[in-house]
Amino acid sequence: MTLTVGVDVGGTFTDVVVFDGESIRGRKLPTTADQAVAVARAMSDDDVDDETTFLHGTTAGTNALLEGRGARTALVTTRGFEDLIEIGRQARPRLYDSFADRPPALAPRRLRIGYDDDFEHLRSRLAELDAEAIAVALVRSYSDPKLELELAERIASELAVPVSVGAVVSPAFREYERIATTVLNAYLTPEVAGYLARLDGMVPAGQRLVMTSSGGLLPFASAAGYAGRLVLSGPAAGVVAATALGAAKGHSSVISFDMGGTSTDVCRIDGQASGGGRHGSAGWVNRVPSLPVRTIGAGGGSIAWVDGGGALRVGPRSAGAHPGPASYGLGGSQAAVTDANVILGRIPPETALGGSVSLDVAAAHRAADELGLTLSLGVEAVAEGVVEVVDTHMERALRAVSVEEGVDPRDSAVVAFGGAGGLHATRLARRLGIRTTLIPPLSGVFSALGLLLSSPSSDAERTVMLEEGSARLGGAVRAIFDEARTTFARDHGVAGDDLIGWAEARYVGQSHELAVTLTPRWGELREEFEKAHMARFGFVRASETIELVTVRATVTGRAPITWGDLPHLDSSGKPTPARAMAMVRHRPVEVEVWERTELPPGFETEGPAIVVERDSAVWLEPGDRLAVHDDGTLELGW
Repeated sequence: MTLTVGVDVGGTFTDVVVFDGESIRGRKLPTTADQAVAVARAMSDDDVDDETTFLHGTTAGTNALLEGRGARTALVTTRGFEDLIEIGRQARPRLYDSFADRPPALAPRRLRIGYDDDFEHLRSRLAELDAEAIAVALVRSYSDPKLELELAERIASELAVPVSVGAVVSPAFREYERIATTVLNAYLTPEVAGYLARLDGMVPAGQRLVMTSSGGLLPFASAAGYAGRLVLSGPAAGVVAATALGAAKGHSSVISFDMGGTSTDVCRIDGQASGGGRHGSAGWVNRVPSLPVRTIGAGGGSIAWVDGGGALRVGPRSAGAHPGPASYGLGGSQAAVTDANVILGRIPPETALGGSVSLDVAAAHRAADELGLTLSLGVEAVAEGVVEVVDTHMERALRAVSVEEGVDPRDSAVVAFGGAGGLHATRLARRLGIRTTLIPPLSGVFSALGLLLSSPSSDAERTVMLEEGSARLGGAVRAIFDEARTTFARDHGVAGDDLIGWAEARYVGQSHELAVTLTPRWGELREEFEKAHMARFGFVRASETIELVTVRATVTGRAPITWGDLPHLDSSGKPTPARAMAMVRHRPVEVEVWERTELPPGFETEGPAIVVERDSAVWLEPGDRLAVHDDGTLELGW
């Protein structure tokens, strides 16, 4: 039977989900230094062939950006604007921190060339620089990209170097953001394109698609030139899956909470998960369609340490997969979040993490004891402190995507997943007043499942600068929709199924825009804009004219599966709990331990308790209530 395989690479584990048309299964493998090796191993464990559909979430671009492993990148821009990517905007990373700096420009000053119509001089300069990638982004190319495209074509034909073009990578106006985004794309292209090409030769499959930051899938061949769009590849898949689950359970607003081994990704989605926003990447400008995912360095492998002032800190450094937390028994000696949960009994000692890693409880205690000597605390107190610190970090992230955006989190449901998500979710939900927490089936590999729930997609974007009432609106909308359809057909070889449009609009004279649904009628556009303006800023100006700045469109195809395709639970189970000791409100208490695969639909229990499965565990605080749905989803409330 034809298989669909989703493989999502994380910092600690590589997650795999396989669907054969009737049943679905998931598993974890340790991530390898070369991600392609772990992916190839994951695929070799299944009966894959040339008919298999392979869907991939990767951190290849993210890691190259964070670790500074991108290409030596040259920038070709309009003469006199060579330093624009370093000047940037007035906005400071941290307003009151005079020592806070922006990250360095990805194209150093010596690799930036101002173009003034002398191509021979430009060619000789580029040859001298020996660049590994070239970004071509002229200041006015958003209004007429012809010169920029011709210049890029000449450079590519004469130099054997990948060329990123602003008119393709980021065609909208605002020269700083467009140029910086093009440079970032060029910087990552050799690493990402090389990785995809290497993987393409290692994976026996028919269709090969990779997840983009916007939550859509692109063929390997198309994605290779859009490296900047893959920075949120893995986290985006989790958001898509969380949105699908929320919709299936009647929740239009969800906050996805993905706590893995190295980091935690949070995202709030109202309605449909779509890449209508634009967000930076680790401090660098990256103006591409993306989901509003916020990532922090807090995961199960995050290492606890004591700062110079004697305060307990957790992360962002992670133990990763090798050697991993001390409790992995693979040589790790520093206490991590997973070790704290083991010490507190929230991960029972007999649990095999990822199905293969046996816990070394004694090693977790030794690591916490060593940390405790510095803090003058006992082992259990250290573990409780580690959990409290990491929960505070994650609570701040959850507030950033809700309260700080003017949204009441109590109107949302939390969808918690990742190997460690279920261990912390209900504590965080209580802190934000959220009554419903959903733990999905295959929660430990949920982002990999999200790949199967995602749709092929392609985007188009143009700056139009139309004032309210302009008769050119209908033509601009038709043009961007036609361009998106053409791009989809080129990328995927078939016509798309659905079309979504966005407009970036503002009051005339404003310096910022709001994204709203794109329609060919000014009245509807104004209504959408004023609704968004009121939600964001608390007021509207009925007498002011609005201006349509940029139009964007996304065409999507059909996802491999829908939430309704997932198999339902057998209702004949009669679970019997095991018993284990766990720390509850600073004292040891015997708690029930339930095997998740044995829980039938309709099953209910209350905390304190633990639910364990192959890839993750769920901790129920005292007063938490759990109910099992037909599809295996655990609903927790308090």
